[in-house]
Amino acid sequence: MYIPSLTRSSRLLAGLAAVSLACPLWAQAPQYPSKPVKVVVGYSAGGAVDTVARTVGQALAASMGQPVVVENKPGAGTNIAVKFVIAAEPDGHTLMLAANALAANMALYQPAPFDAERDLVPVSLIGRVPVVIAANASAPYASIQQLIAAAKAKPGSISFASPGNGSTPHMAVEFFKRAAGISLLHIPYRGGSQALTDVIGGQLPLVAVNALEVQPHVKSGKLKVLAVLSTNRSAIFPDVPTIAESGFPGFEASVWYGLVAPAATPKAIVTKLHAEVQKALQTKDVRDRMTQVGGEVLPGSAEMFGALIQSEHQRYEKLVREVNIKPD
Repeated sequence: MYIPSLTRSSRLLAGLAAVSLACPLWAQAPQYPSKPVKVVVGYSAGGAVDTVARTVGQALAASMGQPVVVENKPGAGTNIAVKFVIAAEPDGHTLMLAANALAANMALYQPAPFDAERDLVPVSLIGRVPVVIAANASAPYASIQQLIAAAKAKPGSISFASPGNGSTPHMAVEFFKRAAGISLLHIPYRGGSQALTDVIGGQLPLVAVNALEVQPHVKSGKLKVLAVLSTNRSAIFPDVPTIAESGFPGFEASVWYGLVAPAATPKAIVTKLHAEVQKALQTKDVRDRMTQVGGEVLPGSAEMFGALIQSEHQRYEKLVREVNIKPD
């Protein structure tokens, strides 16, 4: 069958017709973000995770042109928040600022409450804040080496407080105990505030928390930091040696933070979000705020964050099994 070739004018008309047909499709394509973005936090307002979420949220709001609202959903070791995000519409408007509990809870709770690798997609790692081991100001040890010596002299006689069974600080000390070959008695609390209060009051000699929580009490002279469990010295405790400098090279235990989204979130949205977060991490406000809470920003790919969640899950799973840690 013979089809005559199009003249220049007819080709132009055909092209315009195609454009006119495509325009409604373009108009229907959603712009992202098209409404306020919600960042869910599995902890109460005012803590380190909440502070990081609000700091990054402000930078993202300025960059993306939509409000970023932090919504606190504490409870069940952050499982309530995680399940809320998993069930949310996967359109990039509901995210979660996750921390170590995302990896640990799959091992702590049985049956596992979720599968982070299946149910969520990593968007971007944001940063980390070291766990610190601090002591009452009148405790008879001023360094981690003195603590180890005292613990070895009387195994199991020295107790330490933590924000709860299976919390990141608790897990950090369990890793440290195994590395140092010592025995310490764990006293779990429901949150870091009461744990700090009792150590300041002298009921217990030691507490493990993140650097941000202990900072004001160190400034007031009520607590002293024996070591920061990170590879680099903390900006807020520059004179305190790291655990590596204290004789444990390669050891690290930090609270890390990163954004995750529901698993079915379109790749284009995840890619855009990742780029926006990376841009936010370069701003002075975000870097300064992370330094103020004792941490550092960690730029990197979404794949790097996913690999961290996977490796942390495996590490926590082994520890939980060997020490028989049960959640509160």
